[in-house]
Amino acid sequence: MSDSDNRSVVDLRRDLHAYPEAGWKEFRTTALVADELAERDFTLHLGDEAVAPDERLGVPPEDELLAAVERARREGAPEEYLERMDGITGLVASKTYGDGTGPVVGVRVDMDALERTEAQDDDHRPVDEGFVSTHPNEMHACGHDGHTAIGVGVARELDRGGGFDGTLKLFFQPAEEGGRGGLPMSETAHLNDVEHLVAIHLGLGIETGTVVAAFEHPLSNAKLDVTFHGEPSHAGGAPEEGRNALQAAAAAIQNLYGLPRHSDGVTRINVGQVRSPNPQNIIPEHVEMRVEVRGDSADLNDSMLERARRVVSAAADMHDVDVQTGLYGKTTTFAADTDIAEAVANAARDVDGVDEIVACDDMAGSEDASYLIRRVQENGGQATYVGIGASNPYGHHTARFDIEEESLPIGVDVVSETVRRL
Repeated sequence: MSDSDNRSVVDLRRDLHAYPEAGWKEFRTTALVADELAERDFTLHLGDEAVAPDERLGVPPEDELLAAVERARREGAPEEYLERMDGITGLVASKTYGDGTGPVVGVRVDMDALERTEAQDDDHRPVDEGFVSTHPNEMHACGHDGHTAIGVGVARELDRGGGFDGTLKLFFQPAEEGGRGGLPMSETAHLNDVEHLVAIHLGLGIETGTVVAAFEHPLSNAKLDVTFHGEPSHAGGAPEEGRNALQAAAAAIQNLYGLPRHSDGVTRINVGQVRSPNPQNIIPEHVEMRVEVRGDSADLNDSMLERARRVVSAAADMHDVDVQTGLYGKTTTFAADTDIAEAVANAARDVDGVDEIVACDDMAGSEDASYLIRRVQENGGQATYVGIGASNPYGHHTARFDIEEESLPIGVDVVSETVRRL
């Protein structure tokens, strides 16, 4: 992915789409981006220089990470950058333009894919045009391949010169899915001097040609891993000798959904995963499940999380089993800053292909760029989360998700022009 390849952002997006990497496994993606940005004289911070390792959430087992590194190596990731990552993905790249007297502007894009298998139907465009995922149970079903391509495209565009005399910092964040990578990236010193931060997302139900200058108020979110440990016994011969972990999980699920919502604002709860590998004639001894809570404020989210923990603990006590809980991921909420949102809107007006600009809208889901945004704001800077329309008949996180690729140069131009205007 060097400059000599002279590939468009569409070509880059398609390459990343064909080789998707789930959270904390983005070794090929990170290495290829680093290789191009190094040729453009960016200063690179990789791995534990890009994220705070001890703050990472939902990190896969070591054997999965090692296998992901080896796969990236087979698929052309430059060895130099694999070694520099040392098992931890993430990249912060910075470069000063002109006389350097202008502001420090950050652009945050995410890189990870989802753990699901992509559709193989002949009428699915990535199949028809030859860039469908080559990795089972991994696909770019949320547009992060396009986000990464836009981040690289912004570097290319600003390198063409003119209009910006400040410092650009590109934050290529790992593990957005599940809310696992934003917090550890926000806990580094790279955001300390950022005066303006722009985060982006493609799609989100917005048609190509529309730009939302400021999405805000995503729900705070927390994902809780729960493991029940009981005692097995023969279900027919000695059921009384067992301690039924699945019964505890069933009680927990029923009572989790029975938790009352809060009068102070919107709250949500969902049990998304339940796994019990036991055969039908054994009292189940082991159950794993993942619970998700949300709230329209961090306090409401924390309240739901605490109540969920109490429910699973009580269910374990009721059925005499042990329980362990661990935080898999977490996000917070934010409000966008008016001045930087207006700069995005003004920039978008001069971009070919943009035919509608929405000043501000609420975000229905959750987003861990919230931690980077809040960090910049706490330091006195301004931040916004920009929606770049990308038409698609199939929703995010589905097996047939795709993006209209005309949105990619629009995204590059909107972000680049915003940086110049700031």
